[in-house]
Amino acid sequence: MLRFLPPLAKGVIAFLLLVLNTLFWCVLLFALSLVKLLLPFKVIRQRIDPALNTIATAWIACNSGWMWLTQNTAWEVHGVDALPYRGWYLVNCNHQSWVDIFVLQHVLNRRIPLLKFFLKQQLIYVPVIGLAWWALDFPFMKRHGKAALRKNPRLRAQDRETTRRACEKFALVPTSVMNFAEGTRFTAAKHRSQSSPYRHLLKPKAGALALALNAMGTQFHSMIDVTIVYPDGAPTFWEFLCGKTPRVILQAQQLAIPAEFCTGDYEGDSEFRSQFHRWLAGIWEEKDQQIEQLLHGR
Repeated sequence: MLRFLPPLAKGVIAFLLLVLNTLFWCVLLFALSLVKLLLPFKVIRQRIDPALNTIATAWIACNSGWMWLTQNTAWEVHGVDALPYRGWYLVNCNHQSWVDIFVLQHVLNRRIPLLKFFLKQQLIYVPVIGLAWWALDFPFMKRHGKAALRKNPRLRAQDRETTRRACEKFALVPTSVMNFAEGTRFTAAKHRSQSSPYRHLLKPKAGALALALNAMGTQFHSMIDVTIVYPDGAPTFWEFLCGKTPRVILQAQQLAIPAEFCTGDYEGDSEFRSQFHRWLAGIWEEKDQQIEQLLHGR
């Protein structure tokens, strides 16, 4: 309806609708979260967490509404119709832009349980939405560099404990645990500095994936491997709001999770770690080929 407007006008309207939508649903979200905070019992969580997820699902649906109202984007989506809405999923995806999160939420909303992301610790301070992520039990992770880990190996234990506590909460209500294996957004500079062996991807980081599988792997129904492609270039979030994303391609496939990856010791068993890396590298090679084919229209 508003797609005829100039990009700046669409961007302003889309941003205002996003803000109003967020503030509206956060009032309900924070009210219920307060009850959960005051009564931190498992039986209370099992009743309130589904309601919180329903609120988040409604927020995502309203975001899809303003996207439809203001965007001219052509969506090409494959592999999601057969996804059963039940149980727990581990979702893995390539990462290029903040827009990826809105794409994933828009396409997968109400097809699988609510996506829960592992977030950087600093994001808890984002006004309103940071508190909303906390209320929804999104786990906040501290990013430690290799030098810091070598100097203080106990930092690894902190990440494991954070993941373990998060997965304990996830286990109460069906959840889709989201992981960007690259750990950061793809850029040409990062690709060069890594000497990545892939054409369109950074090297995957296996640690967070292995921790999630170790914590609740037997509970996962399967892994949903998602590939997102922007044929006209990955947009910034503002460009997306302004309607400057002509085309989005998303392909998803269910992958079985090898049973041994749910019980192995990633940190302590070098043979298991090598096996896990080979499995993830195989997925990444296939994803890189898929992106190449999609970009060249094959």
